[in-house]
Amino acid sequence: MKVIDFSKSNSIINKYMAEMRDKDYQHNRLLFRNNIMRVGELIAYELSKTFDYEERDIVTPLGVSKVSVPTDRLVLGTIFRAGLPFHQGFLNIFDHAANAFVSAYREYTDEAHTKVGIHVEYLATPDLNDTTLLIVDPMLATGGSMEMGYKALLTKGQPKKVHVVCVIATPNGIDHIRKTFPEDTTIWCAAVDPGLNEHKYIVPGFGDAGDLCYGGKI
Repeated sequence: MKVIDFSKSNSIINKYMAEMRDKDYQHNRLLFRNNIMRVGELIAYELSKTFDYEERDIVTPLGVSKVSVPTDRLVLGTIFRAGLPFHQGFLNIFDHAANAFVSAYREYTDEAHTKVGIHVEYLATPDLNDTTLLIVDPMLATGGSMEMGYKALLTKGQPKKVHVVCVIATPNGIDHIRKTFPEDTTIWCAAVDPGLNEHKYIVPGFGDAGDLCYGGKI
């Protein structure tokens, strides 16, 4: 399984990450959502280099141009709710992709909020057979919600290739994906952070991505 960590090289992604991590910048939800979206756009561009391409003749007003275009049948799969602006970033680039949505969210199973369960209650997806599936979710913490979302999607078909895409991952989450996803899955992330705190939040991370995008919840 291949892991691509964009923090290991210098790019504009690092600037957006610095703003999203900064507790003072985080008061601006619009900026946070926009940066999540822009990171999605940049990763989408890099990911597009891995697709299959074929040369086509494109008729212009003055002649014919030979252009190599991607042939993958893309599906963008997103886990509610923090995944929405990240998903939009990918959709801005892959504007002809089909879309799938899963509500897989964490539920604490003890009073101390140290044990986490994953609950899935909603799924909307096209046929996934023979597709290139991109599962985009900003945070790959334990990997539990990513696994449950993937299993829910598999009830609607078998993709030929799977990409897991996040903004921040942890070694724990990456290890979980290695154990539960196909061997040829590729993990794409803007950064890999050292680990999790007792409440299973990524440290140093940037906090709860859903709350930072859309406000708190009860």
